[in-house]
Amino acid sequence: MKRYLFILLLFASFNSWGIDKLNVYPTNWWAGMKNQKLQLMIHSTENISVDKLVFNSSSPDIKVIKIHPNKENRHYFFVDLDIAKTAKPQKIKFSFGGIVLNEWQSFNYELKQRSNQDGKTRVQGVTSSDFIYLLMPDRFSNVDTSNDFYADMRDTQHDRNNPFDRHGGDLQGVTNHLDYLKDLGITTIWMTPVVENDMSRTMEAGTSRSTYHGYAFTDQYQVDRRLGSNEAYKKLIDAAHAKGMKIIQDAVYNHIGNDHWSVKDLPMNDWLNQWPGYTNTSYKDQPLVDPYASAIDKKIVTDGWFTPFLPDLNQRNPFVANFLIQYAVWATEEFGIDGWRVDTYFYNDPVFLNKINDVLLKEFPSLTIFGETSVNAVTSGAFFSANNLNISFKHNVPGITDFPVFYAMVDGLNQPFGWSDGVNRLYNTLAQDVLYKKPFDNCIFLDNHDQDRIYSVVGEDISKFKMGINWLLTLRGIPQLYYGTEILMKNKRDPTDAEVRKDFPGGWMDDPVNKFTKEGMTEQEQSAWNYISKLANYRKGSSAITKGKLMQYVPQDGLYVYFRYDNKQTVMVISNTGTNPAKPDWKRFTERINGFRKLKNIITGEEKAIADFEIQPKESFVFELLK
Repeated sequence: MKRYLFILLLFASFNSWGIDKLNVYPTNWWAGMKNQKLQLMIHSTENISVDKLVFNSSSPDIKVIKIHPNKENRHYFFVDLDIAKTAKPQKIKFSFGGIVLNEWQSFNYELKQRSNQDGKTRVQGVTSSDFIYLLMPDRFSNVDTSNDFYADMRDTQHDRNNPFDRHGGDLQGVTNHLDYLKDLGITTIWMTPVVENDMSRTMEAGTSRSTYHGYAFTDQYQVDRRLGSNEAYKKLIDAAHAKGMKIIQDAVYNHIGNDHWSVKDLPMNDWLNQWPGYTNTSYKDQPLVDPYASAIDKKIVTDGWFTPFLPDLNQRNPFVANFLIQYAVWATEEFGIDGWRVDTYFYNDPVFLNKINDVLLKEFPSLTIFGETSVNAVTSGAFFSANNLNISFKHNVPGITDFPVFYAMVDGLNQPFGWSDGVNRLYNTLAQDVLYKKPFDNCIFLDNHDQDRIYSVVGEDISKFKMGINWLLTLRGIPQLYYGTEILMKNKRDPTDAEVRKDFPGGWMDDPVNKFTKEGMTEQEQSAWNYISKLANYRKGSSAITKGKLMQYVPQDGLYVYFRYDNKQTVMVISNTGTNPAKPDWKRFTERINGFRKLKNIITGEEKAIADFEIQPKESFVFELLK
């Protein structure tokens, strides 16, 4: 104990080091974490002496294992710490300096009390029992107009008439509409990133744009002020949890914005993936799956930059990897989020991906992680997740955003029936689930912020729309609905993706109509909202759909039939994608319907005898089988 007193007295005898600003990452930590190791990154605005650098702790609970002086950029150094298992929540004073007088500095650091509700009321995980609602905070609802812009941020433009500007939506706007979402049947909210994007405007296709979407981070540890604050984010998450709802945070490991502090002041030369000249990723997943691929094609996929203004992080650098991993752990514990959706998944270093997933799941066993894998083939989707493939490197993420099923559902709704076309593509895609270890952990969807809106995709045909909703809410996996789909928001990405990212009508005080209310919806919009709400709320209590097995039958003449079932309940979904009325051959389905006599329509509540049933073209029904 005398040793620590001596260090503090020594510090007090020196003048403070003339550093204007000192940042430490992670910004705080917790007592009681399963992993006792922690690596601090210290970043100053002045050079730090690296000769015989000394770093000390005021607490016997914290041991300094190793100091990493950084001669490449003396604004940084790194320190490896060991936190005793017996450590209690406390505030610690760290002091550091060189061997010359007047070169000492200190900072206070806090070990917080870890929540005892992880895995219970927070960090619960998201499963096939849930229904996800994807929204863009800037486009959903603006409640706090005081945070629409800040004069001291790089981009101050905000104009709802400009599709590429910020529009002012915020976290309070989401909080205020939790009841609307719960009534719809939503159990989980996934928002595009809420992390600070203090970016200069970008130039894309000759157009000046804001990074309102959130995918160009400039400081992971801060929620963007224009959305609210860290406290506003906590308030939203706590409010959602209090209503029995969950939150998924959008992660970006692959890249950061070019105005990120670590790009403006590179910690080391290989912090980013650097090339002799600018090199863009090819956006192709195939070289990573292809057993015949060249090394350069693989490298271009993972090390090429997503865009010129999104620098590509070198996750093979252990300091980069630690920075990203520790932030993910920090955000999970700090905010109590229930899951992560990982953007641009296959563009990341695969060893890093497995490591960060392992760390998160060991610290938070109930947490859900799914990776965005924008691929066409089931083989590729399986390759980038936990799988049953006989390959040398195995990815470990439990689930993915299931693009193969997405494309198959769209084709099933729009294409004429054929040997491998139309609804047969959906059947064939699901038939390849044998490649996944956990196909029910995949996230399925009909549209999102990067795709054409489904109501436009089906030609504004309400019958096809309802058929798609039936599939979305009853097939295997975790269903995700894109904001506004419930009120038939439409458009395709023509000329840009801004067309599918319109403001939710009624989210702004001066909107002429408020479609968060039934009074503000048209009759057709109400019908769509009611349809989704009825099926989604039924789904919550359906053990067959949320936890049961799936059995599908080979489509015949466009008639597609599948069952969700367990030992308590059997649900049948039947869809006629053909051009003629059809009477099912019930003998064919004896394996699943034997012992049942009636069909109960989940939407209308009507019951009818199985033998009396005929289905018209474009009709689709969800039935519970009754004895």
